[in-house]
Amino acid sequence: MVVSDPVASASDGASSESREPLRERFEQVREFTLLLCEPLAVEDYVLQNMDDVSPTKWHLAHTTWFFERFVLQEYAADYEPWEVPYDFLFNSYYNTVGAMHTRSRRGQLSRPTVGDVLRYRREVDARILDLVSGCDTQTLEQLAPVLTLGCQHEQQHQELVLTDLKYNLSCNPLLPAYHEAPKSASAISPARQEWVSFEGGIREIGHAGPGFCFDNEGPRHEILLRPFALSSRLVTNGEFLAFVEAGGYERPEPWLDLGYAVIRTQGRGHPLYWYREDGVWMQYTLGGPVRLDLAEPVCHVSFFEADAFARFTGYRLPNEGEWEAAAADRPLEGNTAERMRFHVEAAPPARGVFSQIYGDVWEWTASPYTGYPGYRPAAGALGEYNGKFMCNQYVLRGGSCATSLSHLRPTYRNFFPPEAQWQFTGIRLASDA
Repeated sequence: MVVSDPVASASDGASSESREPLRERFEQVREFTLLLCEPLAVEDYVLQNMDDVSPTKWHLAHTTWFFERFVLQEYAADYEPWEVPYDFLFNSYYNTVGAMHTRSRRGQLSRPTVGDVLRYRREVDARILDLVSGCDTQTLEQLAPVLTLGCQHEQQHQELVLTDLKYNLSCNPLLPAYHEAPKSASAISPARQEWVSFEGGIREIGHAGPGFCFDNEGPRHEILLRPFALSSRLVTNGEFLAFVEAGGYERPEPWLDLGYAVIRTQGRGHPLYWYREDGVWMQYTLGGPVRLDLAEPVCHVSFFEADAFARFTGYRLPNEGEWEAAAADRPLEGNTAERMRFHVEAAPPARGVFSQIYGDVWEWTASPYTGYPGYRPAAGALGEYNGKFMCNQYVLRGGSCATSLSHLRPTYRNFFPPEAQWQFTGIRLASDA
């Protein structure tokens, strides 16, 4: 399976006056990745407990390789690769660049060591900063969009560091904590679920104008929407637990056929990280085991589970056009990675308005991940970033508690296969008006 690694439109130019902001952005992103690693012991860096996840050490090296391969080797005169084998070890899926190490075996690499990888990062960082400071304006204009893309790419891997590490640590019978458990924000009842209605008609979706976007966010185009309504908040643990206890995983009626086959084959009976202890529902978090908070948004559900719950309750999932039309004028704020909580929060009380549009959980939509009308992938290796994954995946919107706010936009399209659970994924219900 391919992780969410969606790529960018290289439309952001640069001038000599933009050198310092470009340097600052690069340094901030690279430093935040290392901040996420501060709680780790060296043994934590090398875990890979299923094929879909990667070791933290690999994420650190791969994001560095991206800058080395696509910025330094392209724009720095007489640059020599740090280590030639790194082009093989830390290439993820860029076939036009060359061969790559098998994804499922990344956890078998004891060498290079964590120390080697950190030295590699420091050397590449220094060379990038020297290049941005010293290159001519024409070179700066050429490399700036690629460097910006590299920063966005690293922010995706920051989220993967957290989601992959959560899965890896959860496989330890000790259920160790990555950091101190967040205090529950929901000693109160869940916010009342209401419905926010929207008129139908012709709307435009997709990115347009200045600023960064991944290439799969465009071209901007018109869609036709029927009148619809979206839930004012995300589905909670308590609501999903009612589905579990009503036999929702045993009854085939609400399930797509492939989804029902998946849960039967894999023996799923609840969201990932839920378990019962002495008759009490618990969940594993990056802060260790905690009692299941019924007011918090349900998290770590697959598209199949989200779709089955929606059908079971008489509703449906929104399509991505509905989600974007509803979110277009909402403030860009929420429970995101900058808060360093890395866990969902209960919705605040509110009447007739949206909450949790951004942050908390990526929201599954009913939309298959395909190109917009007129979409064409870029030429060359960077054209592999997005387009070739437009098959057998579904679109998610809104970001999660592990996503940086500076990485989000109303037009951002994340994507995963319908069986994936290990990301911070949840549910917002929709209804025909």
